[in-house]
Amino acid sequence: MSGLIENNGMLIGWLMVIGQMLLFTIVLLLSLAFLLLMDRKVWAAVMMRKGPNVVGPFGLMQSFADFGKFLLKEIIIPAGANKTVFILAPIITLTLAFASWAVIPVAPGWVISDLNVGILYLFAVSSLGVYGIIMGGWASNSKYPFLGSLRSAAQMVSYEVSLGLIIITVILLSGSMNLTDIVNAQSGGLLAWNLFTVQHILVWPVMVVMFVMFFISALAETNRPPFDLPEAESELVAGYQVEYSSTPYLLFMIGEYLNIVLMCAMMVILFMGGWHGIVPMGADFLNQFPEWIVNLGHLAWFMAKVVFCFFLFALVKAVVPRYRYDQLMRLGWKIFLPTALVAVVLVGGYVVYSGVQA
Repeated sequence: MSGLIENNGMLIGWLMVIGQMLLFTIVLLLSLAFLLLMDRKVWAAVMMRKGPNVVGPFGLMQSFADFGKFLLKEIIIPAGANKTVFILAPIITLTLAFASWAVIPVAPGWVISDLNVGILYLFAVSSLGVYGIIMGGWASNSKYPFLGSLRSAAQMVSYEVSLGLIIITVILLSGSMNLTDIVNAQSGGLLAWNLFTVQHILVWPVMVVMFVMFFISALAETNRPPFDLPEAESELVAGYQVEYSSTPYLLFMIGEYLNIVLMCAMMVILFMGGWHGIVPMGADFLNQFPEWIVNLGHLAWFMAKVVFCFFLFALVKAVVPRYRYDQLMRLGWKIFLPTALVAVVLVGGYVVYSGVQA
């Protein structure tokens, strides 16, 4: 971003930066629309149903039809609600969800802000995300949304601890908190990925366990089944957003799905080599093509991996029964937290005694 401003002047540089951010946002939202359709299609296929198939060819326009429906509906605010906080809550949730994507590299050099402490930035923004949910539940002035928001806050905080410790193991192996550096440390094909690492074969079993724990923690962090306890229909109707309708409800849902896709992208970056393909391409071969074509190929790899991870999220939603709340908390604090701590010690010891640069 700073390079564009330096090379093209203040005005043109900032216009190019804003254009890149708008393009990234539009592509992300369009991708979200089709991923939402995929989520519904996978769920329907598991239940041997067709899913959305009327609006547009193969139902491809269903998400856009739903979007228009939400925009045209009346915004209803409960009489006893704190109107200011009630409206601010979904806006904060959506804004923080978009802000998290600022440090996600999708191809070499294709990132809004390539921070050296990108991991810390993600921790900071994701920690703030819980405020939107608490505000939404409290501002409704109803006990059911409030209970749902408290559940959601406790759940998110619990599994953020495990996610942080799991990410530390990747940081130790990569020697950097910059997401681009973490991806580049996994260049060299399938066996260079942290999930299948041969270079660090001694800690390979640990990294496999960390990947599985990251996937499960991501489900809990984003309130996805089987950990959608804040939205347990039999107990809390629809959780913290039960009093919301129309556009504010849509903002909550977009923020939730943005966080789901963000977790998929983090799985790809931390464990699956980011934009690097299964088979490494030599520099001589890649130099035959313009840089933007090569980067489009990297982007295609990145998106394919994200779609695969999202498919796993959708599959779990369809086939795994819901946990009880006490089971959810026990899993996070009594199993995942100690296991992640042991993994950090093992990987840290390996890094120190094997001479890996960190």
